[in-house]
Amino acid sequence: MSVQPEMQRRMAIAMRVHPELRAAFESLPPFSDPYKDIEGTRRGFHEMLAAFPADRTGVDSERFEIPRADGSALTVEVYRPEGGAGTGSGGDAVPGQGAASGQDIAQDGQAAAPDGGGRALPAVLHFHGGGYALGRSLPGQDRAAIGLCRELPAVVITVEYRLAPEHRYPAGVEDCYLALEWAAGRAGELGIDPARIALTGKSAGAGLSAAVALMARDRGGPAIVHQSLCVPDLDDRVGADEAAEAEGAEGAVTARGTTGRSVQRAWKHYLPEGTGVADAYAAAARATDLSGLPPAYVLVCDLDPMRDAGLAYARRLMDAGVPVTVRNVPGAWHGFELYAPETRVAKEMTAHWTGQLRAALYPVMG
Repeated sequence: MSVQPEMQRRMAIAMRVHPELRAAFESLPPFSDPYKDIEGTRRGFHEMLAAFPADRTGVDSERFEIPRADGSALTVEVYRPEGGAGTGSGGDAVPGQGAASGQDIAQDGQAAAPDGGGRALPAVLHFHGGGYALGRSLPGQDRAAIGLCRELPAVVITVEYRLAPEHRYPAGVEDCYLALEWAAGRAGELGIDPARIALTGKSAGAGLSAAVALMARDRGGPAIVHQSLCVPDLDDRVGADEAAEAEGAEGAVTARGTTGRSVQRAWKHYLPEGTGVADAYAAAARATDLSGLPPAYVLVCDLDPMRDAGLAYARRLMDAGVPVTVRNVPGAWHGFELYAPETRVAKEMTAHWTGQLRAALYPVMG
Protein backbone atom coordinates (compact mmCIF):
# COMPACT_ATOMS: atom_id res chain seq x y z
CA MET A 1 0.00 0.00 0.00
CA SER A 2 1.50 3.35 -1.00
CA VAL A 3 1.58 6.26 1.39
CA GLN A 4 -0.66 8.48 -0.77
CA PRO A 5 -3.78 6.23 -0.89
CA GLU A 6 -3.40 5.47 2.81
CA MET A 7 -3.27 9.17 3.68
CA GLN A 8 -6.30 9.81 1.49
CA ARG A 9 -8.22 7.04 3.22
CA ARG A 10 -7.49 8.45 6.66
CA MET A 11 -8.34 11.99 5.56
CA ALA A 12 -11.69 10.67 4.32
CA ILE A 13 -12.30 9.09 7.72
CA ALA A 14 -11.41 12.35 9.47
CA MET A 15 -14.01 14.20 7.39
CA ARG A 16 -16.72 11.77 8.59
CA VAL A 17 -16.04 12.41 12.28
CA HIS A 18 -19.03 13.78 14.17
CA PRO A 19 -18.69 17.58 14.54
CA GLU A 20 -18.84 17.36 18.34
CA LEU A 21 -15.96 14.86 18.32
CA ARG A 22 -13.56 16.55 15.89
CA ALA A 23 -11.43 18.26 18.53
CA ALA A 24 -11.03 14.96 20.39
CA PHE A 25 -10.22 13.12 17.16
CA GLU A 26 -7.50 15.61 16.24
CA SER A 27 -5.95 15.20 19.69
CA LEU A 28 -5.67 11.41 19.44
CA PRO A 29 -2.12 10.25 20.19
CA PRO A 30 -0.17 8.55 17.39
CA PHE A 31 -0.41 4.79 17.44
CA SER A 32 2.31 2.91 19.31
CA ASP A 33 2.62 -0.85 19.46
CA PRO A 34 1.59 -1.89 23.00
CA TYR A 35 3.22 -5.30 22.57
CA LYS A 36 6.75 -3.95 22.22
CA ASP A 37 6.71 -3.63 26.00
CA ILE A 38 3.42 -5.08 27.20
CA GLU A 39 4.38 -4.84 30.89
CA GLY A 40 5.32 -1.20 30.41
CA THR A 41 2.03 -0.57 28.61
CA ARG A 42 0.06 -2.11 31.48
CA ARG A 43 2.09 -0.19 34.04
CA GLY A 44 1.41 3.10 32.27
CA PHE A 45 -2.29 2.29 32.07
CA HIS A 46 -2.48 1.58 35.79
CA GLU A 47 -0.55 4.75 36.62
CA MET A 48 -3.11 6.73 34.64
CA LEU A 49 -5.97 5.03 36.50
CA ALA A 50 -4.32 5.70 39.86
CA ALA A 51 -4.08 9.40 39.03
CA PHE A 52 -7.86 9.59 38.56
CA PRO A 53 -9.51 7.35 41.15
CA ALA A 54 -13.11 6.34 40.59
CA ASP A 55 -15.99 7.74 42.61
CA ARG A 56 -17.26 4.77 44.63
CA THR A 57 -20.12 6.65 46.30
CA GLY A 58 -23.00 4.29 47.04
CA VAL A 59 -21.07 1.17 46.04
CA ASP A 60 -19.11 -1.43 48.01
CA SER A 61 -17.05 -4.29 46.64
CA GLU A 62 -15.45 -7.54 47.72
CA ARG A 63 -12.72 -9.57 46.04
CA PHE A 64 -12.76 -13.37 45.77
CA GLU A 65 -10.26 -15.99 44.62
CA ILE A 66 -11.87 -18.79 42.59
CA PRO A 67 -9.78 -21.99 42.38
CA ARG A 68 -8.91 -23.22 38.90
CA ALA A 69 -8.43 -26.89 38.11
CA ASP A 70 -4.64 -26.46 37.97
CA GLY A 71 -4.48 -25.06 41.51
CA SER A 72 -4.08 -21.41 40.51
CA ALA A 73 -6.77 -18.85 41.31
CA LEU A 74 -8.96 -16.48 39.32
CA THR A 75 -9.68 -13.13 40.96
CA VAL A 76 -13.13 -11.60 40.65
CA GLU A 77 -14.55 -8.50 42.31
CA VAL A 78 -18.21 -8.27 43.29
CA TYR A 79 -19.66 -4.74 43.32
CA ARG A 80 -22.93 -4.11 45.17
CA PRO A 81 -25.06 -1.05 45.89
CA GLU A 82 -24.72 -0.10 49.54
CA GLY A 83 -27.30 -1.27 52.04
CA GLY A 84 -29.23 -3.93 50.16
CA ALA A 85 -29.40 -7.64 49.44
CA GLY A 86 -26.82 -10.35 49.69
CA THR A 87 -23.64 -10.73 51.66
CA GLY A 88 -21.46 -13.72 52.23
CA SER A 89 -18.32 -15.60 51.46
CA GLY A 90 -19.04 -17.25 48.13
CA GLY A 91 -18.42 -20.88 49.07
CA ASP A 92 -14.96 -22.18 48.25
CA ALA A 93 -13.72 -18.78 47.14
CA VAL A 94 -11.54 -16.89 49.58
CA PRO A 95 -13.10 -13.53 50.52
CA GLY A 96 -11.08 -10.36 50.45
CA GLN A 97 -12.18 -7.01 51.80
CA GLY A 98 -15.59 -6.30 53.36
CA ALA A 99 -18.75 -6.33 51.27
CA ALA A 100 -22.17 -4.80 51.18
CA SER A 101 -25.14 -5.77 49.07
CA GLY A 102 -27.72 -4.50 46.65
CA GLN A 103 -31.11 -2.90 46.40
CA ASP A 104 -34.25 -4.96 46.96
CA ILE A 105 -36.32 -6.33 44.11
CA ALA A 106 -40.07 -6.60 44.36
CA GLN A 107 -41.75 -9.87 43.38
CA ASP A 108 -42.83 -8.42 40.04
CA GLY A 109 -39.17 -8.02 39.08
CA GLN A 110 -39.07 -4.27 39.57
CA ALA A 111 -36.67 -2.40 41.83
CA ALA A 112 -37.96 -1.66 45.30
CA ALA A 113 -36.60 0.49 48.08
CA PRO A 114 -34.36 -1.47 50.49
CA ASP A 115 -36.47 -2.71 53.38
CA GLY A 116 -34.16 -5.29 54.91
CA GLY A 117 -35.97 -8.15 53.19
CA GLY A 118 -32.83 -9.40 51.46
CA ARG A 119 -34.41 -9.90 48.05
CA ALA A 120 -32.00 -10.71 45.24
CA LEU A 121 -30.64 -8.36 42.59
CA PRO A 122 -29.90 -9.22 38.98
CA ALA A 123 -26.24 -9.87 38.18
CA VAL A 124 -24.00 -8.60 35.42
CA LEU A 125 -20.70 -10.26 34.60
CA HIS A 126 -18.50 -7.51 33.20
CA PHE A 127 -15.46 -8.46 31.10
CA HIS A 128 -13.03 -5.61 30.49
CA GLY A 129 -11.68 -4.67 27.07
CA GLY A 130 -8.09 -4.05 26.03
CA GLY A 131 -7.31 -6.31 23.10
CA TYR A 132 -7.29 -9.40 25.35
CA ALA A 133 -3.94 -8.12 26.66
CA LEU A 134 -4.55 -5.17 29.01
CA GLY A 135 -7.39 -3.03 30.38
CA ARG A 136 -7.68 -4.55 33.86
CA SER A 137 -8.84 -1.99 36.44
CA LEU A 138 -7.22 -1.38 39.80
CA PRO A 139 -8.91 -3.13 42.77
CA GLY A 140 -12.26 -1.53 43.51
CA GLN A 141 -11.84 0.94 40.67
CA ASP A 142 -13.75 -0.52 37.72
CA ARG A 143 -15.70 2.54 36.54
CA ALA A 144 -18.03 0.61 34.26
CA ALA A 145 -18.92 -1.81 37.07
CA ILE A 146 -19.48 1.00 39.55
CA GLY A 147 -21.73 2.85 37.10
CA LEU A 148 -23.82 -0.22 36.30
CA CYS A 149 -24.04 -1.17 39.96
CA ARG A 150 -25.60 2.20 40.77
CA GLU A 151 -27.70 2.81 37.70
CA LEU A 152 -29.34 -0.55 37.01
CA PRO A 153 -29.09 -1.44 39.97
CA ALA A 154 -27.32 -4.80 39.94
CA VAL A 155 -24.59 -6.88 41.48
CA VAL A 156 -21.72 -6.48 39.00
CA ILE A 157 -18.92 -9.05 38.87
CA THR A 158 -15.66 -8.09 37.21
CA VAL A 159 -13.29 -10.81 36.08
CA GLU A 160 -9.50 -10.56 36.10
CA TYR A 161 -9.06 -13.09 33.33
CA ARG A 162 -5.60 -14.17 32.24
CA LEU A 163 -4.09 -11.86 29.64
CA ALA A 164 -2.34 -12.44 26.33
CA PRO A 165 0.31 -12.81 25.11
CA GLU A 166 1.55 -14.62 28.23
CA HIS A 167 -1.73 -16.55 28.38
CA ARG A 168 -3.14 -17.12 24.94
CA TYR A 169 -6.57 -18.48 24.04
CA PRO A 170 -8.35 -20.33 25.61
CA ALA A 171 -7.07 -19.14 29.01
CA GLY A 172 -9.00 -15.85 29.12
CA VAL A 173 -12.36 -17.12 27.93
CA GLU A 174 -12.20 -20.19 30.16
CA ASP A 175 -11.64 -17.85 33.11
CA CYS A 176 -14.73 -15.87 32.13
CA TYR A 177 -16.82 -19.02 31.89
CA LEU A 178 -15.51 -20.20 35.25
CA ALA A 179 -16.64 -16.89 36.76
CA LEU A 180 -20.12 -17.38 35.28
CA GLU A 181 -20.39 -20.86 36.80
CA TRP A 182 -19.15 -19.57 40.15
CA ALA A 183 -21.62 -16.68 40.24
CA ALA A 184 -24.60 -18.84 39.28
CA GLY A 185 -23.62 -21.57 41.74
CA ARG A 186 -23.41 -19.11 44.63
CA ALA A 187 -26.32 -16.90 43.70
CA GLY A 188 -27.91 -17.08 47.16
CA GLU A 189 -24.69 -16.21 48.95
CA LEU A 190 -23.98 -13.33 46.58
CA GLY A 191 -27.52 -11.95 46.78
CA ILE A 192 -28.24 -12.37 43.07
CA ASP A 193 -31.18 -13.76 41.14
CA PRO A 194 -29.88 -16.71 39.04
CA ALA A 195 -32.70 -16.15 36.54
CA ARG A 196 -31.39 -12.67 35.76
CA ILE A 197 -27.71 -12.98 34.87
CA ALA A 198 -26.35 -10.92 31.97
CA LEU A 199 -22.99 -10.62 30.24
CA THR A 200 -21.45 -7.38 29.05
CA GLY A 201 -18.20 -5.85 27.91
CA LYS A 202 -16.67 -3.52 25.38
CA SER A 203 -14.33 -4.49 22.55
CA ALA A 204 -12.46 -7.64 23.65
CA GLY A 205 -14.82 -7.80 26.63
CA ALA A 206 -17.73 -7.98 24.22
CA GLY A 207 -15.96 -10.69 22.26
CA LEU A 208 -15.56 -12.65 25.50
CA SER A 209 -19.24 -12.09 26.33
CA ALA A 210 -20.31 -13.50 22.97
CA ALA A 211 -17.99 -16.49 23.40
CA VAL A 212 -19.18 -17.23 26.95
CA ALA A 213 -22.79 -17.15 25.72
CA LEU A 214 -21.87 -19.79 23.14
CA MET A 215 -20.06 -21.88 25.76
CA ALA A 216 -23.00 -21.74 28.17
CA ARG A 217 -25.35 -22.91 25.43
CA ASP A 218 -23.09 -25.71 24.24
CA ARG A 219 -22.08 -26.94 27.70
CA GLY A 220 -25.54 -26.73 29.24
CA GLY A 221 -24.23 -24.06 31.60
CA PRO A 222 -25.94 -21.32 33.59
CA ALA A 223 -28.85 -19.51 31.98
CA ILE A 224 -28.03 -16.07 30.57
CA VAL A 225 -30.85 -13.58 30.16
CA HIS A 226 -28.97 -11.06 27.99
CA GLN A 227 -25.66 -10.42 26.22
CA SER A 228 -24.65 -6.79 25.80
CA LEU A 229 -21.97 -6.51 23.11
CA CYS A 230 -20.47 -3.02 22.84
CA VAL A 231 -18.12 -2.42 19.89
CA PRO A 232 -17.43 -6.17 19.87
CA ASP A 233 -14.07 -7.62 18.88
CA LEU A 234 -15.31 -11.04 17.79
CA ASP A 235 -13.87 -11.74 14.35
CA ASP A 236 -10.20 -12.54 13.80
CA ARG A 237 -10.57 -11.71 10.09
CA VAL A 238 -11.11 -7.98 10.70
CA GLY A 239 -8.25 -5.99 9.19
CA ALA A 240 -6.58 -8.98 7.55
CA ASP A 241 -6.64 -7.41 4.08
CA GLU A 242 -5.38 -4.08 5.37
CA ALA A 243 -2.57 -5.77 7.28
CA ALA A 244 -1.54 -7.78 4.21
CA GLU A 245 -1.53 -4.71 1.96
CA ALA A 246 0.53 -2.77 4.48
CA GLU A 247 3.20 -5.46 4.84
CA GLY A 248 6.56 -3.73 4.68
CA ALA A 249 5.01 -0.25 4.86
CA GLU A 250 4.71 -0.06 8.66
CA GLY A 251 5.32 3.46 9.88
CA ALA A 252 4.88 5.07 6.46
CA VAL A 253 1.81 6.87 7.77
CA THR A 254 1.20 7.66 11.43
CA ALA A 255 -2.13 6.12 12.40
CA ARG A 256 -4.44 7.50 15.06
CA GLY A 257 -7.03 5.35 16.78
CA THR A 258 -7.85 1.73 16.09
CA THR A 259 -7.09 0.46 12.59
CA GLY A 260 -7.47 -2.87 10.90
CA ARG A 261 -3.76 -3.45 11.38
CA SER A 262 -3.96 -2.85 15.13
CA VAL A 263 -6.90 -5.26 15.35
CA GLN A 264 -4.86 -7.90 13.57
CA ARG A 265 -1.93 -7.28 15.89
CA ALA A 266 -4.14 -8.03 18.90
CA TRP A 267 -5.45 -11.27 17.38
CA LYS A 268 -1.90 -12.32 16.53
CA HIS A 269 -0.98 -12.12 20.21
CA TYR A 270 -4.24 -13.64 21.51
CA LEU A 271 -4.54 -16.75 19.36
CA PRO A 272 -2.11 -19.63 19.83
CA GLU A 273 0.89 -19.39 17.54
CA GLY A 274 0.31 -21.15 14.26
CA THR A 275 -3.48 -20.83 14.38
CA GLY A 276 -4.96 -20.96 10.88
CA VAL A 277 -8.67 -20.61 11.55
CA ALA A 278 -9.87 -19.52 14.98
CA ASP A 279 -12.60 -21.55 16.63
CA ALA A 280 -15.91 -20.10 17.78
CA TYR A 281 -14.94 -19.71 21.45
CA ALA A 282 -11.98 -17.57 20.37
CA ALA A 283 -13.84 -15.56 17.72
CA ALA A 284 -17.62 -15.85 18.04
CA ALA A 285 -18.12 -14.72 14.45
CA ARG A 286 -16.68 -18.10 13.42
CA ALA A 287 -19.62 -19.94 15.01
CA THR A 288 -21.76 -21.73 12.43
CA ASP A 289 -24.88 -22.00 14.61
CA LEU A 290 -26.16 -18.99 16.57
CA SER A 291 -29.55 -20.42 17.48
CA GLY A 292 -30.60 -20.74 21.09
CA LEU A 293 -28.45 -17.83 22.31
CA PRO A 294 -29.74 -15.19 24.74
CA PRO A 295 -31.21 -11.90 23.47
CA ALA A 296 -28.49 -9.47 22.45
CA TYR A 297 -27.65 -5.81 22.23
CA VAL A 298 -24.99 -4.90 19.66
CA LEU A 299 -23.44 -1.43 19.68
CA VAL A 300 -21.08 -0.35 16.91
CA CYS A 301 -19.31 2.89 16.01
CA ASP A 302 -19.42 4.21 12.48
CA LEU A 303 -15.65 4.64 12.01
CA ASP A 304 -14.60 1.48 13.83
CA PRO A 305 -12.87 -1.16 11.67
CA MET A 306 -14.87 -3.74 13.69
CA ARG A 307 -18.21 -2.15 12.77
CA ASP A 308 -19.09 -4.40 9.84
CA ALA A 309 -18.21 -7.58 11.72
CA GLY A 310 -20.41 -6.48 14.61
CA LEU A 311 -23.32 -5.70 12.32
CA ALA A 312 -22.87 -9.00 10.49
CA TYR A 313 -22.96 -10.88 13.79
CA ALA A 314 -26.12 -9.02 14.81
CA ARG A 315 -27.77 -9.93 11.50
CA ARG A 316 -26.81 -13.58 11.88
CA LEU A 317 -28.24 -13.61 15.40
CA MET A 318 -31.51 -12.20 14.00
CA ASP A 319 -31.56 -14.81 11.24
CA ALA A 320 -31.12 -17.49 13.92
CA GLY A 321 -34.20 -16.23 15.75
CA VAL A 322 -32.39 -14.38 18.53
CA PRO A 323 -33.95 -11.04 19.59
CA VAL A 324 -31.41 -8.30 18.85
CA THR A 325 -31.26 -4.52 19.33
CA VAL A 326 -28.64 -2.72 17.21
CA ARG A 327 -27.22 0.76 17.69
CA ASN A 328 -24.70 2.57 15.48
CA VAL A 329 -23.00 5.75 16.69
CA PRO A 330 -22.49 7.99 13.62
CA GLY A 331 -19.16 9.74 13.23
CA ALA A 332 -17.54 7.94 16.17
CA TRP A 333 -14.46 5.73 16.36
CA HIS A 334 -13.58 2.76 18.54
CA GLY A 335 -13.22 3.95 22.13
CA PHE A 336 -14.13 7.56 21.38
CA GLU A 337 -15.87 7.95 24.74
CA LEU A 338 -12.51 7.64 26.53
CA TYR A 339 -11.34 10.83 24.82
CA ALA A 340 -14.65 12.72 24.80
CA PRO A 341 -16.59 11.49 27.85
CA GLU A 342 -18.49 14.74 28.42
CA THR A 343 -19.85 15.06 24.90
CA ARG A 344 -23.52 14.55 24.17
CA VAL A 345 -22.61 11.75 21.75
CA ALA A 346 -20.79 9.78 24.46
CA LYS A 347 -23.46 10.35 27.09
CA GLU A 348 -26.25 9.29 24.72
CA MET A 349 -24.34 6.15 23.76
CA THR A 350 -23.79 5.18 27.40
CA ALA A 351 -27.41 5.92 28.30
CA HIS A 352 -28.66 3.77 25.44
CA TRP A 353 -26.67 0.61 26.16
CA THR A 354 -27.22 0.97 29.90
CA GLY A 355 -30.95 1.42 29.32
CA GLN A 356 -31.13 -1.68 27.15
CA LEU A 357 -29.34 -3.70 29.82
CA ARG A 358 -31.69 -2.37 32.49
CA ALA A 359 -34.72 -3.31 30.39
CA ALA A 360 -33.40 -6.86 29.99
CA LEU A 361 -32.82 -7.27 33.72
CA TYR A 362 -36.03 -5.54 34.82
CA PRO A 363 -38.60 -6.61 32.19
CA VAL A 364 -42.04 -5.08 32.27
CA MET A 365 -44.54 -7.81 33.05
CA GLY A 366 -47.80 -7.73 31.07
